[in-house]
Amino acid sequence: MAETMQAEYVVIGAGSAGCAIAYRLAEAGKSVIVVEHGGSDWGPFINMPAALSYPMNMSRYDWGYVTEPEPHMGGRIMACPRGKVLGGSSSINGMIYVRGHAHDFDTWAELGADGWAYADVLPYFKRAETWHGDAGDAAYRGNNGPLHITRGPRKNPLFDAFIQAGANAGYGATDDYNGQRQEGFGAFEMTVWQGERWSAAKAYLRPALKTGRCNVARGLVDRIEITNGRATGVRLVGGQVISARAEVVLSAGAINSPKILMQSGIGPAKHLSEHGIAVIADRAGVGQNLQDHLELYIQFAATKPVSLAPYWSLWGKALVGAQWLFFRKGLGASNNFEACGFIRSRAGIAYPDIQYHFLPIAVRYDGKTAAQGHGFQAHVGPMRSKSRGAVSLRAADPRAAPRIQFNYMSHPDDWAEFRTAIRLTREIFATDPMAGFVDHEIQPGAEAQSDAALDAVIREHAESAYHPCGTCRMGRADDPLAVVDPEARVIGVDGLRLADSSVFPQITNGNLNAPSIMVGEKAADHILGRAPLAPENLDPWIAPDWQHAQRESKAGPLGVK
Repeated sequence: MAETMQAEYVVIGAGSAGCAIAYRLAEAGKSVIVVEHGGSDWGPFINMPAALSYPMNMSRYDWGYVTEPEPHMGGRIMACPRGKVLGGSSSINGMIYVRGHAHDFDTWAELGADGWAYADVLPYFKRAETWHGDAGDAAYRGNNGPLHITRGPRKNPLFDAFIQAGANAGYGATDDYNGQRQEGFGAFEMTVWQGERWSAAKAYLRPALKTGRCNVARGLVDRIEITNGRATGVRLVGGQVISARAEVVLSAGAINSPKILMQSGIGPAKHLSEHGIAVIADRAGVGQNLQDHLELYIQFAATKPVSLAPYWSLWGKALVGAQWLFFRKGLGASNNFEACGFIRSRAGIAYPDIQYHFLPIAVRYDGKTAAQGHGFQAHVGPMRSKSRGAVSLRAADPRAAPRIQFNYMSHPDDWAEFRTAIRLTREIFATDPMAGFVDHEIQPGAEAQSDAALDAVIREHAESAYHPCGTCRMGRADDPLAVVDPEARVIGVDGLRLADSSVFPQITNGNLNAPSIMVGEKAADHILGRAPLAPENLDPWIAPDWQHAQRESKAGPLGVK
C-alpha cells in the first residue's frame, strides 16, 4: 500500500452503514477510501445462509469481543461477536431483516434525533431495498434498492404451525411485519438472494468499487487525525495516514466506534486522561447508553419426526452443503429462521415488546444440538430493556480490546418482563396446532415454574441476540450526553461524521441490520448536503384496545395481567 493515500471522504468500517455510505458517496461522484481491518468475505461459511453459526465463531471474521463479568448474570463472561470482514456484521449475522416498529423512530425524534421520526426514515428503508415478497404492504416497501429482501419457502410444517398457534393464541397474523402491522405472527424476511447471503458488501460495497471512485484500504485504525479542531484523516497502526479532503466518516459499529473516538481524544475527559490521551472534545456520552437484546431459547422435544435434526449429522450436513454448493438450493439456501412473532407483554403497552425467532430444530448458536432426536425452539426476549451499559478503553493501545459491560438485567423491570415472555411462550406452544408437535419442554424445563426458578434459568442461560447499539447516541447539540447531531456530525469536532448502530438513541424492535443500513442511507444525504427525502406519513397498525387488552381471541378481547 502506498505511503500516501487520500480521497474526498475516508470511511472507517466496511460494515452495514459504512458500505451504504461509501456507495452513495461514490454514486454521487465523490472519491472514497474505506478503511477495514478485516479481510475478504469470500468463502462458503459466510455465503451459505444455513452456515450462519460458523463465521461468528471464527477469529478470521469476528473481533472475538467478550464482556466483563456481568454482575446480574451470575458473573458470566458473555460473547459479543462483531464482524471483522468486508460487510462487517452483515457478513456474519443471521441475515434476519427487521426494520423495527414505527414508534421506535418516533421515540428517537422525541429523544432529540430531530428528522429521524418514522415518516422521515421510511423513505430510506424503501430506497435501500428490493423487496421480493408476494404478500404484504407494497406502499411501505421498496422495489429498486441494492438490498435484496426475500422470504424462505416455509416447507417445514412447523413454521406454519407456529404462525397459526400464535394467531390462535390471540395475537393475530401479519402479512408483513416490516409494513403497516408488526404485531402478530408471520413469515420472517432475510437478506438472502439467489441462495446466498446478501450482505452490505454485496449490496453496496462491490457496486461502489465498480465505479472506480471507491477503494478499500486494509489496516487497524490507531486514531482519527484532528488538526485545529477538524478531522483531516485516519492514522493506521504502523503510522500510515489516509487523508480526507472533505470529511472523515466513522462507521465502525457500536463497540469500535466509541473506542476509536476515545483513542482520538473524543470522549469523557476523565477517562481519557486516565489513559494518557489528550482531550480534544470532552463528550461524556461516548461509550455510554450501551443497549442490547437478551434472548432465551425455549426448546421442546417433538412428537413427530418433522425437525431438521437429521441434517445435523455429518452426512446430513454434507448433503445440505453439496446441494447448496452445486445448485444454491435446499436447506443451505435459507437461514432457516422462516417464521416469527411480535407481541405485547401486557395491556397498556401500545406496540410489541417481545419478539420470537422460530427455528425447527433445538440447537444453540454455536451449532451444538440441545438434545438427541427431533425438536424445535423459539428465541424469545424483551425488546426494550431498561438496562444500560458502557464501552470504555482497557488501554490506550488501539490493539487492546475495549471493556464491554452491558449490565444485563440490572433494572428490576427486566426480570418481570422476561418471566412474562417465557410464560406467554409456553401458552403459545400449548395452543393448536403447535401443541400437537410438543412432547416435552427441554429448556427451561417443566419444573421451572416459580419466579425464582425462571430467574435462575434466565441468569444461567439467556444469551445476547448480538444487537449492541446506542454508544454514541444522536441528539441535539446542546444535549451534554449526545455524541452526534441529527445530521450525523460529531459534536465538538468539524469534518467528522458518525453513522452506524451506535447513534441509536434507543434500541429498535428486532434485529439491527436493517436500521443500521437505513442510518447509512440517510447519513449519506446529510454528508452530501442534499435535502432529505420527503417524509411519508403512513400510520402503523396499533391494536385498537391496547390500553385494556394484551391480545384478542375469537371470543373477543382477552385482558391478560
